[in-house]
Amino acid sequence: MDYDALRKQMVDEQLVGRAIKNKRVLEAFYKVPRHKFVPPDLRDNAYADFPLPIGTGQTISQPYIVALMTELLDLSPQDKVLEIGTGSGYQTAILAQLAQKVYSMERFKELSRDAQVILSELGYNNVRLKVGDGTLGWPEEAPFEKIIVTAASQRMPLPLAEQLAEKGRIVIPLGESFSQMLTVAEKVNNQLQHREICGCVFVPLVGKHGYHDY
Repeated sequence: MDYDALRKQMVDEQLVGRAIKNKRVLEAFYKVPRHKFVPPDLRDNAYADFPLPIGTGQTISQPYIVALMTELLDLSPQDKVLEIGTGSGYQTAILAQLAQKVYSMERFKELSRDAQVILSELGYNNVRLKVGDGTLGWPEEAPFEKIIVTAASQRMPLPLAEQLAEKGRIVIPLGESFSQMLTVAEKVNNQLQHREICGCVFVPLVGKHGYHDY
């Protein structure tokens, strides 16, 4: 299996072909080996245009959605980023290519552990992982210039809004269990200004300020 060729095809067709334009984002997707973050029995589909299961009822999102959310963050090399939902660690690796420091939270210990192994093997030393309730954020490391939430919430979790730096940006799916709107919010004068991007479907964000159970 020529993963390098498949990865290039994925970027050219699924990302560039769908108007992902940020050159830094595209370069990150050319570099990060997505197949490393997919269960071995699913690696033949690692670069396909759909999400894949990674265990514990969670998924690795389709490449385009990962790219769209990353582009919407508008990352700079100096940014400190909070990611809610480490999952496979693939989005984490993409962020690590683009930002100075990435703090990533996951509620499932096994997913966080597996992601840590892969990220370490690939040499991402600007990432810190934590197991816990992502809706509470990571207050001891706040504020964050950028926050990305890879699970859906009915409303913006208050702690995440509070931990976002002034002029910072958060990308999050907002809505009900099986139908959400990908949303970008920017903090201006300590108030969040929301912008809806497109419909999407993510697993629920479970926690004190999200879904209480699922």
